[in-house]
Amino acid sequence: MGGFNLEHLEAARFFLFGDVKFLHLLLLLMALDIITGVAKAIKNENLWSRKSLFGYARKLLVLVVIILANVVDQILGLQGAVTYATVLFYIANEGLSITENLAQVGVLVPQNLAEKLKHIDSKSATEEIGEEMLGTKIDEELKKDDK
Repeated sequence: MGGFNLEHLEAARFFLFGDVKFLHLLLLLMALDIITGVAKAIKNENLWSRKSLFGYARKLLVLVVIILANVVDQILGLQGAVTYATVLFYIANEGLSITENLAQVGVLVPQNLAEKLKHIDSKSATEEIGEEMLGTKIDEELKKDDK
């Protein structure tokens, strides 16, 4: 028979993602992030289907980035180093997002972590990256350029 079976699915997964460690953990964290995000939206009475769709699309794009990292690994012969680092980055990102969602729903989180989340929440990702890389605030630099 020329049908489709689980071996084909496993072969496709290996071709797209390689031998990625922790991919299952990342997928589990993505699902938990979606669940906690929906709970947060319900609590805040801000459940908006278009906003949710964009969130789901971002999750799919994370998988696209991992596939791209796997291709780079295969081309450069890095034995999965780029893919592994990429997956670890997104695991940390999902964990932070889940913790932030839980804190906003009212689940107790450690005080130090809650303070850090409030600090991160008050800034955009662009500002955070700019401060880390340049040691300055991007908004201030942009304002100087506008003058």
